[in-house]
Amino acid sequence: MNQVVSAVKKNLDLSQNRPIKEAIYEALSKTILLGEIPSGERINEKNLSENLNISRTPIRYALERLDEEDLVERKTGVGVLVKGISINDAYEIFDIRKELDVLATRKAMRLMTPEQFNQMRTLLEETDRLNAAGRVAEVMAKFTEFNNFIYDASHMLRLKMIVNQLQNYLIYFRDISINGDDRRNLAIQEHWLLYRGMLNQDDDQIKLITREHLEHSLHYILKVMKAKHIE
Repeated sequence: MNQVVSAVKKNLDLSQNRPIKEAIYEALSKTILLGEIPSGERINEKNLSENLNISRTPIRYALERLDEEDLVERKTGVGVLVKGISINDAYEIFDIRKELDVLATRKAMRLMTPEQFNQMRTLLEETDRLNAAGRVAEVMAKFTEFNNFIYDASHMLRLKMIVNQLQNYLIYFRDISINGDDRRNLAIQEHWLLYRGMLNQDDDQIKLITREHLEHSLHYILKVMKAKHIE
């Protein structure tokens, strides 16, 4: 079994009730974004199909989506090659997030009801409990829930559409970032600071904490990418 098949197989989750083509797409996307398939490596559709015991149709669907997202490229006479994600991509995505998240958080702050602030506090308390219990996967889910809570509360539908287009990148960057205990603990503290800034209607604190929070995540991610020799 070659490197590509082994890496994809490790990230392939067929336990959930969803179309196989989506599971294959997510496994390939995660494997590429985490740098587990080196840039320039060829993905052999036939080889994947045979080793994963899956028809070529869902694999072809996944590769077409990845081509549209510029994570792979098709070369005549060669096949599908991994392009992956670069350090410059990470900088660009986090620059976008800084602007969008500050905007969404300020808007949400002004629109949220006392009940919604209580819901946010409960969400943060649940995150604390899960983190103390070492349930890292559930903490990751709570981080996504926290971000989505703010996007939904902002009522900025087009902003959320833009964020959704970056979702795969954001999820895998998040997974890299908060897998480290120190970074995860600090990120939880930063979410609490953000909550208090929103509660106090403090624009300056929201801008400062949001930017610092994302800058800390970026630095951790860059360290991991460099350790994997991703340039």
